[in-house]
Amino acid sequence: MKNKKNANYDMETSKINRISKKTNFLFSIIFLLLAFICVMPVIFIIIISFSSSESIAANGYSFLPDSLTLEAYQYLWNNRTMILKAFGVSTVVTVGGTIIGLFLTSSMGYVLTRSKFKLKGFLTWVVFIPMVFGGGLVSTYNVYTTVLGLKDSLWVLILPMAVSSFYIIIAKTFIRTTIPQSIFESAEIDGASQLRIYCQMVIPLSKPLLATVGLLLSFGYWNDWWLSLMYIDSRDLYSLQAVLMSIERNIEYLAKNTNTLGLSSAEYATMMPKESMRMAMAVIIVVPIACAYPFFQKYFVSGLTIGSVKE
Repeated sequence: MKNKKNANYDMETSKINRISKKTNFLFSIIFLLLAFICVMPVIFIIIISFSSSESIAANGYSFLPDSLTLEAYQYLWNNRTMILKAFGVSTVVTVGGTIIGLFLTSSMGYVLTRSKFKLKGFLTWVVFIPMVFGGGLVSTYNVYTTVLGLKDSLWVLILPMAVSSFYIIIAKTFIRTTIPQSIFESAEIDGASQLRIYCQMVIPLSKPLLATVGLLLSFGYWNDWWLSLMYIDSRDLYSLQAVLMSIERNIEYLAKNTNTLGLSSAEYATMMPKESMRMAMAVIIVVPIACAYPFFQKYFVSGLTIGSVKE
């Protein structure tokens, strides 16, 4: 009798959740259109990067250029030393900053879940206040350059973005709502230190959290150009995005950093495929981070609801 009731309940539930074929087809069309709208700008940028200067001058940006060429990528290849150096800086900053940020975020989030920690209230305010009040541009600049002496170093590209109050609150909520607190209490009874609990229990059980926050941190580091323009004077420490921004602001930037063709800066800038080269740089920036996303997708999808449950 009980099995029959369960079967009837399952049938009723399936009828309620079932949608018609027409509705399913309509939803599929809508999602395909949304996916196309998201992918179309990337495809457009790639097409422009292969468009010739003559085609862009005659027709502007177009999905169907009159002629295709590799001259933009050839110019970038001629300046590969500078591009590769900037690419290396962005890679080091992104990887190093993401690792440091994950450690600081997850450890701080774990500490704030411990009710017996004496400084919990103080650190909660330390995390909360920056979400409401900012230090200001001038004071922040003075702290990083004068007090900490980080100007013209890789650390000034890593430390300012390593910790976010928002990410710490996400980590705190995830650890408190997802990981049973009884596990921590049992470990403490067995004599485990807080560091051992964090390393052997919190980190393995927080893969969705680490993947989600890690993806957001890596995007932030990879796409950042503001810190380079604010705190970096040496062109050797410019990130890839800062190089692109410099090209946008002053197209002669490349000309001043290359002698590969044996031409003057003015002649080189005149011959440069300006528009297509900007787009080629954008392609170089987008491709690496786009290739990294599938490795995070499994845990990123499961971590989308982190922080949605109130404490």
